[in-house]
Amino acid sequence: KMADGGFRPAFNVELATDRAKGIIVGVAVTTEGTDAGQALPMEEQVVKRTGQPPQAYLMDGGFATREDITALEERGITVYAPVRLPRNKPQEERFQPRYGDSPQVVRWRQRMATQEAQAVYKQRGSTAEWVNAQVRQHGVSRFTVRGLAKVTTVMLLVAVAHNLLRWVALAT
Repeated sequence: KMADGGFRPAFNVELATDRAKGIIVGVAVTTEGTDAGQALPMEEQVVKRTGQPPQAYLMDGGFATREDITALEERGITVYAPVRLPRNKPQEERFQPRYGDSPQVVRWRQRMATQEAQAVYKQRGSTAEWVNAQVRQHGVSRFTVRGLAKVTTVMLLVAVAHNLLRWVALAT
């Protein structure tokens, strides 16, 4: 399902980036119409590729499900993600605990109410969104191949090319 409410064949590409160097450390391609539920598989991929879990996870609001936040926080990973405003509620209720929140989700809501956490989250634009822009600049906006395996292969090659270019930039 697309943002305009219609249905069309599409792929959802997710990239995990290292905040310090701007390299791609995780690539996932799905046919799911939403990012929800993709945070844990991406974290597991990052651990598999780098050999260590991330200390912090700056994730898009679409990634932030209560289940994923709970699991990541239980693993000792600090989650930074925007907190959605509840429907038909005043702004001041944004960070208050809600029915069904785990203790980890309550801590995440409290953390995101602070200026420090919001400042950390703002760094996402210069890392994740910058990498997404770089990938688009490499010509990836539509795929000329069909199938999940082929699109994943294209994205892995794009990640390798991006990381090589970062390596050159960081080495000079």
